[in-house]
Amino acid sequence: MPYAVGEFRAEWASWPVLVRQYHPEWNAGVVLTQVPPAADVLLTWECDVGHVFVATPSEQRSRPGRERRRSVWCPECAVLAQPQRWPVLPEDWPSGVPVPQRAVRTTGRQTLPAAPARGGARAVATGASSSAVPSGAVASTRRGSRRTGRIGDARSAAPRTICPKTPRLPSGESFISRCAPAPASAVEAELRAALRDRLDLTFDHTAIRLDRPFHEHVEVWPDIVLPELRVAIEYDSTGRHGLEHVGSREDSDRRKDRATRAVGWEVVRIRTGRLPALGPWDLQVSGVSGRTVDRLVDVLREIRGPLFVDAYAR
Repeated sequence: MPYAVGEFRAEWASWPVLVRQYHPEWNAGVVLTQVPPAADVLLTWECDVGHVFVATPSEQRSRPGRERRRSVWCPECAVLAQPQRWPVLPEDWPSGVPVPQRAVRTTGRQTLPAAPARGGARAVATGASSSAVPSGAVASTRRGSRRTGRIGDARSAAPRTICPKTPRLPSGESFISRCAPAPASAVEAELRAALRDRLDLTFDHTAIRLDRPFHEHVEVWPDIVLPELRVAIEYDSTGRHGLEHVGSREDSDRRKDRATRAVGWEVVRIRTGRLPALGPWDLQVSGVSGRTVDRLVDVLREIRGPLFVDAYAR
C-alpha cells in the first residue's frame, strides 16, 4: 500500500534522475514520495532517451554505483553504452554467415576477418534465425519503434544534434525564441486575446527553457506562455483530418508536458474533438467561447491561488 504523499521525499531528494524518470500516470497514480526506497514492488520508468522499462526502487538506486552517467540508470542504455566489437578470429565468426574473401586480411601469424559490409550486416541482423546475429549486433526499442544495427554504425545510430539557437538561460525561464513556429491557428489567437482582456500578463514569450533535449531542442513552444504564473496553455484539436494529437502525437504531447513540468511549470490543455484529458488541469470543451475562458481563468486560480491570479486581473 502506498504511504502518505511526501513521506519519503527526503529519501528520494538525492536521486534527481530517478525522480525525473518516474511518472505517476504509469504507476496507478502513485507518486514517488509515497513509495519506500526499499519497497519490493515493480514500477514503470522511462529514461531520458525514451526507453520504458520495469524495475524496483532498490534496483534503480543500486544501478549507478560510482558512475554518474545518465545511461547507467537505464538497463538498455547501459548495454548500448558498453563497447561492442565484431569477432576477429575465424572460429568466432557466427555459424551460417559466410566470410567474404574481400573482408579477410592476412597478418604474419593468423588470418583475421574484418567486419562484414553494411549490406551484409543488415542481412544478418534481419535474418530469421537469432543464432545468425553477430555478438556485436543489438536491438534497441525506443517507444514502440524497433531498430537493429551495429554499435558505431553511422546509419543505425545517427549522432544527435541539438539546436544551438536556444539562449543560455536557467532551466524554466521563458523567452522569445528564434525557432518557435509562427502561430497558425486563429482559435489560439482568439484565446490569447480573450486572456489578455482579462489578465494583465506577458503574452509575447514563445518558449520555455528545458533541462534536457526535446526533439533536438532544449526548449518547448506552448501555444500560450504565461511567465508570471509559470503556466503553459495548449489548444488541442483533432484537425481537419482527425489525425492531430492522437497516437504517436499524443505520446509526444505527454513527453512535452513532462518536460515542461520538470522545470517548474504547469500545463493546461484545452482539448476539443472528444480528445481525452492528459493532465489534472485539462479542459474538455467543444470549442473556445466566453464560458471556456471563464473555466480557464478558474483553473489558473486553482493552480496558483486566487489571490495571486486576481492580482493581475484587469
